[in-house]
Amino acid sequence: MLGRCPVCGEWGTYEEEVVQTSPRPSPQGRVNGLSGQPQRLQDVVASEEMRIDMRNGEFNRVLGGGLVPGSLVLLGGEPGIGKSTLALQVLMQQGERKTFYASGEESVRQLKLRAARLAGNAENLFISSETSLERILEQVKEVEPEIVVIDSIQTIGTEAVDATIGSLTQVRECAARILEFAKSRNIPFIIIGHINKEGSLAGPKVLEHIVDTVLQFEGDQQYMYRILRAQKNRFGSTAEIGIYEMRQDGLREVTNPSELLLSTAREGLSGIAIAAAVEGVRPFLIEVQALVSSAAYGTPQRSSTGFDGRRLNMLLAVLEKRVGFKLLQKDVFLNIAGGLRVQDPAIDLAVLAAVLSSNMDIALDAGTCLCGEVGLAGEIRPVNRIEQRISEAQKLGFRRILIPAEQMERIDVRKGYSGIEIVPVKKVTDAFRLLIKN
Repeated sequence: MLGRCPVCGEWGTYEEEVVQTSPRPSPQGRVNGLSGQPQRLQDVVASEEMRIDMRNGEFNRVLGGGLVPGSLVLLGGEPGIGKSTLALQVLMQQGERKTFYASGEESVRQLKLRAARLAGNAENLFISSETSLERILEQVKEVEPEIVVIDSIQTIGTEAVDATIGSLTQVRECAARILEFAKSRNIPFIIIGHINKEGSLAGPKVLEHIVDTVLQFEGDQQYMYRILRAQKNRFGSTAEIGIYEMRQDGLREVTNPSELLLSTAREGLSGIAIAAAVEGVRPFLIEVQALVSSAAYGTPQRSSTGFDGRRLNMLLAVLEKRVGFKLLQKDVFLNIAGGLRVQDPAIDLAVLAAVLSSNMDIALDAGTCLCGEVGLAGEIRPVNRIEQRISEAQKLGFRRILIPAEQMERIDVRKGYSGIEIVPVKKVTDAFRLLIKN
């Protein structure tokens, strides 16, 4: 605080005054033509939000029916998993819509080479290789596209912040500027984000709070299948998933994953069980493979691919305690065929059946599939969407399905599940007797 006035020479004559500038209207308010005044909820007129059809069934499914104008979508995933390919391919499928793709990672020639191998129409697609956010937004104003993709948020920076591109401050400020621009212009933005070695999105956690939708593109690079999940969605459900197949000419939508995930050469092989799984609201059948062998070293190995390793240890403990199979001196390897990672607890029964089959070296009936969550007491607990699981098994020609006994009376028999036998089971031991007997 200044004590003596340099003009009149008096002491203690300075007074502090706070100058308050008028607040800027919110970007959402500018879009809807609203003032910042509070309103009664019953006076607000709500209408169905219009969505942009992305002309990609799996992408639309995960978004909740299409892209909402003015929304901000964050797409993340492992390096090389296909995030940029998916975004570019979706833009090339827009036909007469004017779209814009800004890349801070590739030159325009590299983008051209990548687009040349993808199926789609690039006639109305504008591309730019730029790392300055201000110049990108100026180009968007000039082109006036209907959809914008920025690849990626970690490679662009704003001149308003004196920080290194990719730093937490730059990522946060760029995301906030893009959000304001998207809301004020009513243009949907898809920004691609990197992830760290732990598998979560890189950058400040506020980045996920700023955006409207967070999509995760995942899968094993050694396999051809990719899964698109919604971790956050302000305009739809986070229960849906999209499944793609990576090919030389880009990503192909998988509309019936069960037919691709099941092997036709499984008959007569031990250690294989078919599970009726559900991801989100989408049922499909998967092949659970297990291998049980004598431990070559002192400590037995427990390894799983596509399934939670801690849950596998729990199920093996149930198998030993409730069924009486001793696996203390044996290695157990578990694999979900196709490179998928499944979190549905309804495949517990299939996991134990595959382990039992491999341990006894007895092949299970190829026409039988299973679904049921296994509790610590060895009971088979109910699962969700049981009728959809039965319908999927029936559609693929399975002759029998084992389900939790509690859900038998809830099934609408009037639907006529012809050609498939529905067998209720209460305990793991009951299921094993049926499987081994046949």
